[in-house]
Amino acid sequence: MDRRTSLKWVLAAGAAWPLLDRGAAGAEPMADAVGYGRDPDLMRIYRPGELWPLIMTPAQRRLAGILSDLILPADERSPSASAIGVVDFVDEWVSAPYPVHQQDRAIVLDGFVWLDAEATRRRGLAFSDLGASDQLVICDSICDVSRAAPALAMPARAFARYRDLTAGAYYSSPAGRKDLGYIGNVSLPRFDGPPAALLKALGLS
Repeated sequence: MDRRTSLKWVLAAGAAWPLLDRGAAGAEPMADAVGYGRDPDLMRIYRPGELWPLIMTPAQRRLAGILSDLILPADERSPSASAIGVVDFVDEWVSAPYPVHQQDRAIVLDGFVWLDAEATRRRGLAFSDLGASDQLVICDSICDVSRAAPALAMPARAFARYRDLTAGAYYSSPAGRKDLGYIGNVSLPRFDGPPAALLKALGLS
């Protein structure tokens, strides 16, 4: 089973997805950032950083883009994760002043710190400056929480959370929906139910 097929079957993405151009580099978080409250103006297009300050530094955004593309690289039918703005989504997500987002902020940014430290330990370079093969070796050591060494439990959890954010952002974007073959909001003359292969994979056939 290829990467995209497996992701299609396990992903449940419901994140909001404004693919807008990013302005200036993210600022430090502000103590009084309170978000949009319970009644945002749904008819308005909000620009990045308008609802709350964006916290990721240029170095963190560069690492985020590389990591996103290791998770979802470009292929013959779809662009890479960074090419469709996944880094902007992640920056907005970890910058949001809500409890779940603040928890993810600590997990993701601590994971970035670990990646740089591990890259420096192995090669004397930041993770973003390594070659692709060396980056993959490091990621392979933490890409499965169940198989990671006990000492790598924290970075493995961070990688898993970042992978979820990347996949959720990607497959709720126009390019991701196209890659999935999503045909929602279209009238169908008939519906034959879930594909047999999917039911079998879920143990429901």
